[in-house]
Amino acid sequence: MLALANLPNLRFHDLRHTAASLMLNRNIPVIVVSRILGHSKPSVTLDVYAHVMTTMQEEAARVMDDLVSPVELQLERTQTAIVTRS
Repeated sequence: MLALANLPNLRFHDLRHTAASLMLNRNIPVIVVSRILGHSKPSVTLDVYAHVMTTMQEEAARVMDDLVSPVELQLERTQTAIVTRS
């Protein structure tokens, strides 16, 4: 069937792995992906697919930077105001 459809020789496992990787990269929660794959617990999914989640780690770092940066700016403004008043 694969040859008739001009597709490369893929195993079912390859399709499963691709589906899991795509879901995780689209920010589907790990617990949901784990249940879809039939893993006994989400930690199994994390062990197998942690390498896929590096882009998610980068995004998390950007989000945290965006959340924390305004606090740093507010502190700088407050410190400048205190120094100016003294």
